[in-house]
Amino acid sequence: MKNLISIAALSIAIPAVMTTAAQAENPAHVEQLLSTNMCYACDLSNADLTQAHLIGADLRQADLTGANLTETNLEGADLSGANLSGANLTNTFLTNASFENANLTNANFTEARLYFVNVAGATLDNLTITQAEIVGTPISVGGRYED
Repeated sequence: MKNLISIAALSIAIPAVMTTAAQAENPAHVEQLLSTNMCYACDLSNADLTQAHLIGADLRQADLTGANLTETNLEGADLSGANLSGANLTNTFLTNASFENANLTNANFTEARLYFVNVAGATLDNLTITQAEIVGTPISVGGRYED
């Protein structure tokens, strides 16, 4: 009987712990970003920022690992040194944004518009750029960009 109670307790506790881990962003940081457009070194991992207007936002050194930035306006945003590994940037608008020294590993830029984006020193491994419009930005299919 004790074993049955222990198993029942674990079956409740394990999903609760896993649910908490999946939503890792700091809610205060999300609120700070949305109200001030400034969030230097914030924890926004796995945050849902769908359709946010982040024009000129300061996201330097921010952790946006796994964040959902679908249809977000990041015009002029500074994401220098940010970690966007696994982030979803589908249909995102990026003009004159900076990803200098950012980690974009496994980021999804499907149907995104990247115009004159600074990607100097950024990690660009395994990007998804299906139907993305890329103008004046050194991202291409099939190789490295050399200065």
